[in-house]
Amino acid sequence: MRERQHEGFLRYAGFRWAKISGALGLLVIVSYALIDVTPRHNGGSWYGYTLGTIGALLILWLTALGYRKRKMTSDYWSLKAWTSAHVYLGLSLIVIGTWHTGFQLGWNVHTLAWALMMLVILSGLYGVVVYATLPQALSNNRDQMTQMQMLEAIRAFDRQLHSAAQPLSPADTAPVLASLDENPFAGGIGARLSGRYPRCATAAALSALAASHGSAPEAREKVVGLLRQKQAALARLRAHLRIRALLEIWLYVHVPLTFALIAALSAHIISVFFYW
Repeated sequence: MRERQHEGFLRYAGFRWAKISGALGLLVIVSYALIDVTPRHNGGSWYGYTLGTIGALLILWLTALGYRKRKMTSDYWSLKAWTSAHVYLGLSLIVIGTWHTGFQLGWNVHTLAWALMMLVILSGLYGVVVYATLPQALSNNRDQMTQMQMLEAIRAFDRQLHSAAQPLSPADTAPVLASLDENPFAGGIGARLSGRYPRCATAAALSALAASHGSAPEAREKVVGLLRQKQAALARLRAHLRIRALLEIWLYVHVPLTFALIAALSAHIISVFFYW
């Protein structure tokens, strides 16, 4: 019973929706091979219209997951069940949508709808992978610390550095003061996703003081030690921000692509009925 409570959405009910999706895809492939369409399979045949209708209705249903997330239930159509169905039925669209085209693709709105559908599916696959792997990495990196606690640890090192740097010469104090003014969240989305901060003031201060031969060697050694500890605390926070960004960035691709798909799908359907 406890194992079932911790069952992930991919394994929901013994891979129920994976089996349903696989059976649906297999049915489409077998029926495509057995059903004779003259002169050849295409999106405008009765078979193509059938697959197109199934695919369009499935796409519209899949977009309802965002609304479903706001409704908390634990019954047959729990959020875990809905998400599992969303993932696996979404994958079945690869077969349904592609076989609907009859493998006739070109530079038109119909192929645009198919291409956007594939991009939505690929971005969704990325989301599945990161949500299946990164939460554990996020938990391990945090080591039971919240983001606010990580920030407080950095501020604590800043306060110690401010006091410890007092005996240093002005030349040695300047990079330390620059590190105190550093914004841990600075660097932009590129730095956050890559985890690289080439303009890190703390790293620059550590490098400068480690190479310095100025006055107050004991104070300088203490400051270097504090800078190293602050750098480690910054690395933990930045790793935390990077993992969170990797978890969230796909939604900024997946959701807009979904709306673009619906628009292209609408144009595809309207054009089909207009020329029918």
